[in-house]
Amino acid sequence: MKPKAAIRGLPVYQPGKPLEEVKRELGLTEVIKLASNENPFGCSPAVWESLAAEREFFAMYPEGAAPDLRKELAHHLGIDEARLIFGNGSDEVVQMLARAYLEPGCESVMADRTFPRYETLTRMEGATPVEVPLVDGTHDFEAMASAVNERTRIVWICNPNNPTGTIVDQDALVRFLDRMPDHVLVVVDEAYYEYVTDPSYPDTISLLDRYPQLFILRTFSKIYGLAAFRIGYGIGHPDVVTELNRVREPFNVNRLAQRAARAALADQAFVERCRRLNREGVETISRQLHEWGLSHFPSHGNFVLLDTGKPADEVFQSLLKQGIIVRSGQALGYPTHIRVTVGSPEQNARFLDALAVCLGRQRNEAR
Repeated sequence: MKPKAAIRGLPVYQPGKPLEEVKRELGLTEVIKLASNENPFGCSPAVWESLAAEREFFAMYPEGAAPDLRKELAHHLGIDEARLIFGNGSDEVVQMLARAYLEPGCESVMADRTFPRYETLTRMEGATPVEVPLVDGTHDFEAMASAVNERTRIVWICNPNNPTGTIVDQDALVRFLDRMPDHVLVVVDEAYYEYVTDPSYPDTISLLDRYPQLFILRTFSKIYGLAAFRIGYGIGHPDVVTELNRVREPFNVNRLAQRAARAALADQAFVERCRRLNREGVETISRQLHEWGLSHFPSHGNFVLLDTGKPADEVFQSLLKQGIIVRSGQALGYPTHIRVTVGSPEQNARFLDALAVCLGRQRNEAR
């Protein structure tokens, strides 16, 4: 049996190495996972309490439209409910977009080093990915605009970009949108939106009425700490949402995820605390890297992509043996870089100590 031609040879997505697997393989009892940009502070305590309300409904299918979450999220964002669609993680909304708008003969434009699912899902639909090189780790809007033609159906913009953590600002995004023809959907993936503190970061929701082809992706997996529940969402023109609902799987977001997201959304004090602690963690790591003379991209997310000056897989293995899981940059297009999730203060200190051992450096910073 042969699969369809479009998926032959496609790489299988490789997630960060699981804690349990590392403990088994290396015989370690304590391991810190800083590979998948998860929230080291977990989720709001209100989430666990909220789940008890669902125990009488485990035998029943969830409401596919997630009406309660839709109403509460629309109020939180200040938008019409018709602009929202939910997915089994924002990854599934990416899949819906590709399924609804891409087909053989079409193209989609993206950065060359960005979230890999844009390329994979484009190829799955038989369309052609057009990759535009980043400039200093940031989207090159001039080159991306030049790559758009009559065959282009989607432009993907990851902001902050994964794996570099860089952002494009409001003015640059508006100028780019002004150049986009009506037949092109511009998808801005804001999975790390809540972590950004830079005032120049785009207020994309305020641009929705002006640019009907703008579509925004966000998630509850990152700062809200609900990665295990798999729930994300898209925000766009109601006509686009209608088309996505045609390809959305029935009951795609489970009851527990919907309930957990409602509880997490209501606890914005938890979100603010995580944002503050994350920014402090980014600054701590950045200071040490500067002291060592190691370059890194200025991160606006909850991770840092840094150049170790050594083969990435070698550094990855050295850290792994010390009980620290990071992400090797080899598969990300950065063969001497590693991407590390910003952890708790204690986790960040352990990572820097382990990196010092790996690189033969000294840790002088008071902790």
